Amino acid sequence: MVALLRSLRAVARPALALPKAQVIARPISVSAIRRGGGGPPLLLGEGVKAGEVPTDEQQATGIERFELMGKVEGVDVFDMTPLQADRLGTLDNPIEVFSFYPVRHVGCTGFPADSHDTLWLQVNTELKHHRCPECGSVYTLKYEPHASAAHH
Repeated sequence: MVALLRSLRAVARPALALPKAQVIARPISVSAIRRGGGGPPLLLGEGVKAGEVPTDEQQATGIERFELMGKVEGVDVFDMTPLQADRLGTLDNPIEVFSFYPVRHVGCTGFPADSHDTLWLQVNTELKHHRCPECGSVYTLKYEPHASAAHH
């Protein structure tokens, strides 16, 4: 019986060692990330060492970090430039409102500027022209869908 166990142990030992010897280290595939170009913006800061006070760039995350990184590169990421207010929009020459979305809210303060309280208009693609009820200024939506809007 002892001889039989020894012979089984001799046969079983290489079989038990075989999976360890044949384990092949496989790399994790990250080819999709490498082919993705620049990728999305890094929305987490690197943090700060213990005992130091963090700066805004080190501490900010998410959309705040996105805005700060845009300011560092000199880009207004939310396009906060005011609409053209040097004239009154007419039916022949309306004030164009650019948008990646088919609906946008516009605050009209009249012409000349601040001649009436801000009235909020919902400019959309359903109507060609939208008129302010206070001053009569006409707005139209210049809708240009974003390239990634097709996959939604």
